[in-house]
Amino acid sequence: MFWKVLLVLIISMIPLIELRGAVPIGIGFDFGLEEWQVLIIAIIGNLIPVPFIYFFARKFLEWGSKKKWKPLRQFCNFCLKKGEKAGNKLLKKAGSYGTFFALFLFVAIPIPGTGAWTGTLAASILKLDFKKTMIAIMSGILVAGLIMLAVALGLFKGILGG
Repeated sequence: MFWKVLLVLIISMIPLIELRGAVPIGIGFDFGLEEWQVLIIAIIGNLIPVPFIYFFARKFLEWGSKKKWKPLRQFCNFCLKKGEKAGNKLLKKAGSYGTFFALFLFVAIPIPGTGAWTGTLAASILKLDFKKTMIAIMSGILVAGLIMLAVALGLFKGILGG
């Protein structure tokens, strides 16, 4: 049981997969966990990297973008550009709703390229307030988790024609 909990936790911490993959995997492969347990473990796992991303990712990427080793420099420059692009897109979409709500929606809607990793990186690059960022990210993760739980349980089968 410990290894299954750890697997869901680790999967939810992986960039691009995050909770969006951990919940369906945890439920679909029948790890012997209740659905609510999978959801809570995935939420916790998805939240663990957030403060580290906020405080350290930008510094690492800026440092790496100046290094001579081409693969590191290219990777760091790619991430900085992606973060800036996502951040500027976030600010543009924010409009009258505000950055907090835009960041929340960016994390909450489980589509490829969005999520806690990208949202937090964008917030870090844009130097958004840490406390507001954390609240928006946590709220978004909760909503994304509930959406993925519903999908994993097949509640949208009728909508999707399955």
